Amino acid sequence: MEQTLAYNSTMLERARAIQDQIIAWRRDFHRHPELGFQEFRTAGVVAETLRRMGIEVTTGVGKTGVVAVIGEGAPVIGIRADMDALPIREANPVAYKSENDGVMHACGHDAHTAILLGVARMLTDLPDRPAGQFRLFFQPCEEAADDEGKSGAQRMMDDGIMDGVARVIALHVASELPAGKIAVEPGYTSAAVDNFYATIIGKGCHAASPHFGVDPIFLLAQVINAIHGIRSRRISPIRPVIVSIGSVHGGIAENVIPNEVEISGTLRSYDDETREALWRELEMALGVARALDGDYKLEIKKGCPSMLNNEAVVDTIRAVSHDLLGADALITDEPSLGGEDFSFMTRAAPGAMFLLGAKKDDIDRPHHNPLFDLDEGSFAVGAAVLAETALRLNREAAAR
Repeated sequence: MEQTLAYNSTMLERARAIQDQIIAWRRDFHRHPELGFQEFRTAGVVAETLRRMGIEVTTGVGKTGVVAVIGEGAPVIGIRADMDALPIREANPVAYKSENDGVMHACGHDAHTAILLGVARMLTDLPDRPAGQFRLFFQPCEEAADDEGKSGAQRMMDDGIMDGVARVIALHVASELPAGKIAVEPGYTSAAVDNFYATIIGKGCHAASPHFGVDPIFLLAQVINAIHGIRSRRISPIRPVIVSIGSVHGGIAENVIPNEVEISGTLRSYDDETREALWRELEMALGVARALDGDYKLEIKKGCPSMLNNEAVVDTIRAVSHDLLGADALITDEPSLGGEDFSFMTRAAPGAMFLLGAKKDDIDRPHHNPLFDLDEGSFAVGAAVLAETALRLNREAAAR
């Protein structure tokens, strides 16, 4: 049963009044997870729910995304939630366990979507909502990319969702942080993510006569040392960097030296200068194979850029969190070298993403894990902070 609210109720009170509905939405999405660009049911539920609120909705944005518009005119404040799940089989014995075997909301996007629906409800019902537009992005495919290498954020932006946006915000639940706490820092908070795929080329021969060939496994051993030396010897030690090899495939028999060996891995960095340096250094490291009479082929698939939280937007989020929740609600968390395609949106307009603590219990429930789950009592906090931040950013932008 929703509470009857006074005209001047705080945003936190308004969020708590619809908390049960937010939880119900989240559990529905959790039971019916869908992979990236396959969020047909999710998008349909989102669109229909928004229409019942009387909100203007556009579907099929960025393939399977939904955009909701509340209000009109300027300034335009964007709020984003991602909708896709992961190819993981859930291990939680809960009533809302995934009914799509092998697919699970193991990163909290079900919660993000439900929370943003709550924000839509609160902004729509707000009696003194200021002039201007609140544009809500229900985004597909944050976790992956399509055949052309584009993620959901890129596809939605290709369809013009960021046109005219003055500020853009988002949250991400954090299953390792205390429930109801807020963590947000200015500057780089996630990394640029590039993946590489290389082939070390030699000359196959009988393993008993290695001198008649060029052993690509031997070449690879030297290349791996060179690749691992990029971080320790070729890039400034004060710049956060990861160079990791994730797979090695080569050979089919114990007495045959193969023609080639394939490897793949990932490059992570913050600033664009370091990112480009990693591409060059990887080429040089693979060049060791040529120095030893072999060859190589390399493909680098460039992913999302690093995410930069705008300092002024972070200050607004912090002020909102303090005012709604008290000074103790704000905590610190280390930046991540994980990837987040919201970074494309923060490159198009000043913006920030904050972390919403949602640790459920004493069980270790990391993201992208079959035991991932969340404290649902934190959802009202996230909705309140998102909605109130959007209102303040609206007023700040309008005052300029």
